[in-house]
Amino acid sequence: MSVVELRQYTLHPGGRETLTELFEREFVTGQQSAGITVGGRFRDLDDPDRFVWLRAFPDMAHRRRALEAFYTGPVWREFRDAANATMVDSDDVLLLRGPGYTPPPAAREVLATICHPADAAGFEAYAARHLGPDHALHRTEHAENDYPLLPVRTGEEVRVWFGPAEPVPWPARRLRLEPVRP
Repeated sequence: MSVVELRQYTLHPGGRETLTELFEREFVTGQQSAGITVGGRFRDLDDPDRFVWLRAFPDMAHRRRALEAFYTGPVWREFRDAANATMVDSDDVLLLRGPGYTPPPAAREVLATICHPADAAGFEAYAARHLGPDHALHRTEHAENDYPLLPVRTGEEVRVWFGPAEPVPWPARRLRLEPVRP
């Protein structure tokens, strides 16, 4: 299992395509060069000003080193102002433990569920009945964020998975996502 960031950006109206193009052209390979595994990138189908994406690291120490390398490196220095100009908020980030997720090549729409289960045993029973390996189940990573220049949400216990599933009896948010294709 990897350490995974689920990043949800709120963008200025009309900024999503600018960020998506910049992201695909510069930031995917720039992050990969720093040792970051870039997963799925998505347009939120219910909010034209949202961009959702995942990135993964083998462990927290690798995360810190890779983030330091990328955010002090030439790609971020050259393109950060253009990227930041599209964003209202880039701090909606969940730090998770899981397999990461990249949508299948033919996927046109992906459902992602962010669930706040009331009890671990109850969720495990739900997961055993309704979620399989293809759902790429992720759980909150409770390690301290050792790269504080990029905030993450804390104090939450979440489960995140991809793909359709029966509704959960706990507070949850479903995202309808369109994969960005390189």
